[in-house]
Amino acid sequence: MNPLLTVSGLTRMYGNRVGCRDVSFELWPGGVMGIVGESGSGKSTLLSCLSARLEPTAGRVLYDTREDGPVDIYAMGEPRRRMLMRTDWGIVHQNPRDGLRMGVSAGANVGERLMAVGARHYGEIRAQADDWLRKVEIDGERIDDLPLTFSGGMLQRLQIARNLVTHPRLVFMDEPTGGLDVSVQARLLDLLRRLVTDLGLAAIIVTHDLAVARLLAHRLMVMRRGEVVETGLTDQVLDDPHHPYTQLLVSSVLQP
Repeated sequence: MNPLLTVSGLTRMYGNRVGCRDVSFELWPGGVMGIVGESGSGKSTLLSCLSARLEPTAGRVLYDTREDGPVDIYAMGEPRRRMLMRTDWGIVHQNPRDGLRMGVSAGANVGERLMAVGARHYGEIRAQADDWLRKVEIDGERIDDLPLTFSGGMLQRLQIARNLVTHPRLVFMDEPTGGLDVSVQARLLDLLRRLVTDLGLAAIIVTHDLAVARLLAHRLMVMRRGEVVETGLTDQVLDDPHHPYTQLLVSSVLQP
């Protein structure tokens, strides 16, 4: 078995400013990698480079495709890369409005993703959309409602349904619980943990919240000023941090 994602020497510069520098790691099928760090640490830049939304200055991102094995995503043609993003990958944005079409119904948001992989039977598309709305705890009776009528937590759950309906192998999540009330966050985290486990998804999750990282991620990568300063098993990193910056992050959470 190959790693699903192999990242080597990934660097993104903005002139003289470092977005991320010399990042390397492997992500295996079913693995969940958390990327943590304070604002400006480079974690969102790294996520954008990994998910083919921002071309790196240097380095490679190899993805183990179903057809050809490991392929550098930036050596692919643009049409193939777009297809990958609609099928094998899912991207869950912090602001769900960035990942949804607000002018079409909840069911259409989920159904569009199915149509992108060739589904054409209206009844089957609607049935799958209804099934996925229920999986993310949205009442099936809301299938024809516009997302504009949904709460923030419901919008995030709808975005998750839209991304997971095609059973992707890899999901990128950028602060998936950011901006939500604590009670809504807890419910969403329980849902995400269950879906990731049940579907055997590989995922990369960017978060500033160490509690979110502990709950969802198997491995953790700590970033500071664009560089990875510590990496390892999540519990190991959080319970016995070695780098002074990681120690500072953990202690700031523990302080009353």
